[in-house]
Amino acid sequence: MGLSATHILLLLLVVVLLFGRGKISDLMGDVAKGIRSFKKGMAEDDDADVAAKAPKTLEQSAKTDSTSKSETTSSRS
Repeated sequence: MGLSATHILLLLLVVVLLFGRGKISDLMGDVAKGIRSFKKGMAEDDDADVAAKAPKTLEQSAKTDSTSKSETTSSRS
């Protein structure tokens, strides 16, 4: 004796009557925002991992070296 379609519809009707349409739609909107935020965080984490694993080119190394040298020179002044 499983749940039939009429049982599920009756259950949904009771839930809507108890909580109202507004609260349910607000709850679903909050769930959607949470999912979007989670996906955005995962994408940012993946981007950081890719950038950290990417090999540096000679130009990037030269820019990093010149920036760090100029920062030490300016900090000594």
